[in-house]
This record gives sequence, structure tokens and C-alpha cells, in this order.
Amino acid sequence: MNVRPYKPTDADALWELKRAFELELGTGTGDDGKEERYEGKLTDAYRERYLDWVDRCVTDEPHSVTVADDGDDLVGYAFVLPESLAMIWDAAVLNEIYVRESHRGTGVADDLLDAAVELASVQDLPLDRLVLDVDRENDRAGAFYERHGFEHWGEMVAKPL
Repeated sequence: MNVRPYKPTDADALWELKRAFELELGTGTGDDGKEERYEGKLTDAYRERYLDWVDRCVTDEPHSVTVADDGDDLVGYAFVLPESLAMIWDAAVLNEIYVRESHRGTGVADDLLDAAVELASVQDLPLDRLVLDVDRENDRAGAFYERHGFEHWGEMVAKPL
């Protein structure tokens, strides 16, 4: 497995991973409409905005998106917001981490998280923390982050707009 910084030529493969990530977010937790809402946002316009966002972040911080490939295909990624955005949470933000189901349990997620922590540890932050939003109903993700030393730190609430 090769863990490396994202390159612009990875855009299509990254989008496929992002799409899978979003679809999985919508299933298994929350109300019946959650899956439909997550799937509904995955339009061509959203794809373009997302990949533009990735390009801006990678331009600002070249290692903000780390990918894992098996020699043929991307199998996972981790996306840490650039240091310039640290004031959003006063900490480093692990925006997303995702590994294809076929590669879960192989250590790929551990390698991606290690890369995310390494980047976060060199950022100049108001608070020395790496934060992320994880659904408390997602037991698999919760166990993964707990194994890596993450602890609950506050709560996030949301209001539909």
C-alpha cells in the first residue's frame, strides 16, 4: 500500500471515494431522510465545488489531502484542513477520512490517520488538538478513534436551514 500526498491527476478517483464516504454517512444512523439528503447533494455541481475546494486546500497546504493506493486504484484518503483555517475550531481539523470497505481492517486507515496527525502536529494552532466530527451512533468509527487516543470533546448540534 502506498500512502502519499494527493495529486491533481487523482481527482476522479478521489471523487469516487468522496461519493462513497457521503453515501455511507447517510446510511445506518439518523432519521429516514438522512440517506436521501446525503445522496441528493452529490450533484455534478457539488463534485466541481468539492474538487475546487480540494485544489485550494492542497495549494495552501500540499499535504492536506493524503491518499492511499494499492498500485492500481485509490483505496482511501484523509483530508486535514490547512493551517490557514485553524481558527475555525482553534485546532487542526480532520475534515474527512475514508477507506473502501474492501480495504478496511488492513491498516490503511491507521496509516492515513498517522499522516493526518503528523500534518496536524506541525500546524501552528491556538489549541494543540486534532478534532473531527464523528456520529456517536457509528460504533466502528468510534472504536477506531478511541484506539488512536481520541476522546469526546464537546458536542455538535445542527439546525436545518
